[in-house]
Amino acid sequence: MRIFRFTAKLSRYYVAVAIASVLVAAANIAIPFVIGQATDQAVGAISGTVPTAAAIHTVILLAVAFFVLETASVIVSSIGGYYGDIMSQKMRSILSVRYFDKLLTLPQTYFDNELTGTITSRLNRSIMEVTNFVKSFANNFFATLLTVAAVLVISLIYSPVLALLLAIIFPVYTWLTALTSRRWQRLEGVKNVDIDTAGGRFNEVISQMRVVKSFTQEHRELVRFRKRYTHAERVTEDQSRHWHWMDFIRRIFMALIFLGIYAVIFVQTVRGAFSVGEMVLLIQLMNMARQPVQSMSYIVDTAQHAVAGSQDYFSVMALEPAPRPRVTSAPVKSDADVAIHFENVTFGYGDDEPVLHNISFDVATGERVALVSESGGGKTTITSLLLGFYPPTSGQIEIFGRDINTLSLERLRGEIGVVFQDASLFSGTIRENISYARPDATDEEIRHAVRRANADHFIRHFKDGYNTVIGERGLKLSGGQKQRISVARATLKDADILILDEATSALDTKAERQVQAGLDKLMEGRTSLIIAHRLSTIATVDRIITLRDGHIDEVGTPEELAHSGGIYAELLALQNEGSRAAKKRLRGYEIF
Repeated sequence: MRIFRFTAKLSRYYVAVAIASVLVAAANIAIPFVIGQATDQAVGAISGTVPTAAAIHTVILLAVAFFVLETASVIVSSIGGYYGDIMSQKMRSILSVRYFDKLLTLPQTYFDNELTGTITSRLNRSIMEVTNFVKSFANNFFATLLTVAAVLVISLIYSPVLALLLAIIFPVYTWLTALTSRRWQRLEGVKNVDIDTAGGRFNEVISQMRVVKSFTQEHRELVRFRKRYTHAERVTEDQSRHWHWMDFIRRIFMALIFLGIYAVIFVQTVRGAFSVGEMVLLIQLMNMARQPVQSMSYIVDTAQHAVAGSQDYFSVMALEPAPRPRVTSAPVKSDADVAIHFENVTFGYGDDEPVLHNISFDVATGERVALVSESGGGKTTITSLLLGFYPPTSGQIEIFGRDINTLSLERLRGEIGVVFQDASLFSGTIRENISYARPDATDEEIRHAVRRANADHFIRHFKDGYNTVIGERGLKLSGGQKQRISVARATLKDADILILDEATSALDTKAERQVQAGLDKLMEGRTSLIIAHRLSTIATVDRIITLRDGHIDEVGTPEELAHSGGIYAELLALQNEGSRAAKKRLRGYEIF
């Protein structure tokens, strides 16, 4: 019912399916009456109570009526099935789009705690199970349920005893099913965790196949993957054993009830209470009622999958989105003297210990500031807070004099361009990746950004130029080429604040120089916050902020900090020493 409320815009399809189901049920109910009448006519002709010619005429008309009803049932059922199929696909589209929309609003912490493949697997599994049930219900189950209701009413007219026996089946069967489903759903939840986790790991391994192969971990990954499915098999064995034992009990109970039903029909016919035609009519009606009861196991099984799937779906939909700002209308004044302001900012991931403690600093408009610390010292965390990926535990962050909590995330991030260590490209063309922040950019604007990023030369050497398809995550490009496209993307965005998060750390010396040339042009006239592995990258910045144990240790120009005896001076000394021990210590700072 939550799914139906969630997809209320499909109500006209629900109505169409309901009408078709009513008509199909009516046709199905009418057919036993036609056969019953034909049986009485035949018996009457044989016994001599009905003239043979009249009986033949009547049974021919009844045969035509049977054909008309059967044809009408097929036509209406096909129309209902058509609308059911369309409804199912539209429902899948609605649920999938809303799921994706919800994911886009969730805070970064959700994605930090979930595997990408698990999120994808949950989407495919839960929505597929829900829509499959709805499709089956629309095409088959609903008409069947209407038929059963009609059979109960007709049985009551002919014999209250028959109606009572038939009515007993459904509540008892439902009660036994409820006993079954409690344990079934719990085990299904355990199995879903295994399948989703395996799916998540599968996606992760496929996307990191070079790493897996280079460390010869194929067997280990296969064992881990198989272990999840083996556990799911064991759970399924327990689940299936329980289900089929309870199904055996349900079916035996149903057989006993139908023993009583058929006994009543046969005895009443022998006593003359029912004609032979009425006996045939009632037997057919009872069989029509028996069919959905016999298929109840499948119906309930499908429904339970849908329930389990919808629970996973709605558990995600119930998550709180990233907090929205209180004010969004006032523009950001990028001509303010201070571009970035941190005041007593403290932050920790979840319930973990804080990684930043009372961080306070200013970055003037147009200034280049580098962040230096040991690995895990909080550099990237500072940029993540600035981008609004996480709210600070305490303290205040401003850009151009505006508290970022008063800005919409779209406006906040629109003021900031980012070049990550990982170029983070999408499958598609070079043009699509460069224009990602500005899909409406002209060709000349794209080419201008490419030239400033020092990427024009290699792009022109591709056969298809800007329309070259680069593959998933840009796998057809070298590291330097991917990074220069990333720089071109940031250049085209033309934001007032620039974050360079270890943008050249993964490149060789030649590629670094090519990318750095593009970065130097990109930083012209912009406020830049730089995280870098190599000291050469930050030698020309205006100021350096060093972090130690989540606290600001020193702030000063490269020249000042080179002789202060702090972290930066230690890094310079280690770099100049050049020994193996020194290089090892440098790697601890992620600077080399």
